[in-house]
Amino acid sequence: MRVLHFVTGGFSGATQVAVDLCLAARRTDSMDVLLVLRRKPSTDPARLEALRAQGIDVRVVPGWAHIATIWALNRIAKSWRPDILVAHGFSEHLWGRYAGLLAGVPHMVHVEHNSRERYTRWRLAQALWLARRTAASVGVSKGVRSRLLELGFPPDRCVAIPNGIDLSKFSIGDLRPWAEREACVIMVSRFGRQKDHATLVRALSLLAEKGLKPRLYLAGGGKKGVQRRIQDLVQRLHLGGQVTFLGSVGQIPQLLMSKQIFVLSTHYEGMPLALTEAMAAGCACIGTDVIGVREVIDDERTGLLVPEGNAEALAIALERLLTSPATASALAKAAREEAEASFDVSEMQRRYEQLLVAVRNGVPVA
Repeated sequence: MRVLHFVTGGFSGATQVAVDLCLAARRTDSMDVLLVLRRKPSTDPARLEALRAQGIDVRVVPGWAHIATIWALNRIAKSWRPDILVAHGFSEHLWGRYAGLLAGVPHMVHVEHNSRERYTRWRLAQALWLARRTAASVGVSKGVRSRLLELGFPPDRCVAIPNGIDLSKFSIGDLRPWAEREACVIMVSRFGRQKDHATLVRALSLLAEKGLKPRLYLAGGGKKGVQRRIQDLVQRLHLGGQVTFLGSVGQIPQLLMSKQIFVLSTHYEGMPLALTEAMAAGCACIGTDVIGVREVIDDERTGLLVPEGNAEALAIALERLLTSPATASALAKAAREEAEASFDVSEMQRRYEQLLVAVRNGVPVA
């Protein structure tokens, strides 16, 4: 079986899922895979070479215009002749499937990675038209699948396959004891309209009014304009001495395993890999109560949930963890146990392989 994965070259969570599926396929004798990335300003040549060093066949198509993307991917598909084209994420799943139709690819799969994509009426019409020509639409959580159904995608072709992470990168032997970790707050996330760094920064300001001044680390790349706005907010709130912008970080597991508290402040999610990684790293976690996040955090057991955009509620949750090490360490321990039980990447890989075999064989998927 020959499978072509098409995804953004921005190295988002969707990219990581596609990479993990390609790596899993390389360990079998039953599947050949090709990874095609749509070029973005953040497409890093060094990261491309790192993927190739792992044995993944990686190609890059232009991203400056949709027609250029479709045309280049069409040519690759005609040459490589996949049995299945898997198109990940918005809006790549549109252009990927158009290219697949032009190239005559026998089967196509659409993977929806978020619960609140920017569907205009026209783009939703295109997605639903393509859905009738697509063997399966995958939601990366039950909440995302439910959202697909609300939008009108065919129920008999919609399935949920939760994202997974490579737990071997978070070996129990590498976990630092709670008391040896830095008593700080960290958020690992790209800067963009989806993520809500601003609410976290405002919560930090509210904590300062109570005399609590933990250091905050913000790790991740993304849109420079958004990052500048957050940097300006930090300066306006006189938090420059507390907040460190780390930029893109290569060793995320080691970074997370050295910190105590992780926050995912966000407006919407699919199934957040950064949060599941923080749980695997043994952090005490706080997340925004939105689709995807609420499927990962069991409130008060494996972490804390706070309302979207509510700096006061986030400040209260942070104060609770900062002032009660026993509570924070208990949540962190439960989070680690949940990650081991529920988020291993091998389960995600197994379910995608089952889906792709069913698609190739014309078996109903839902």
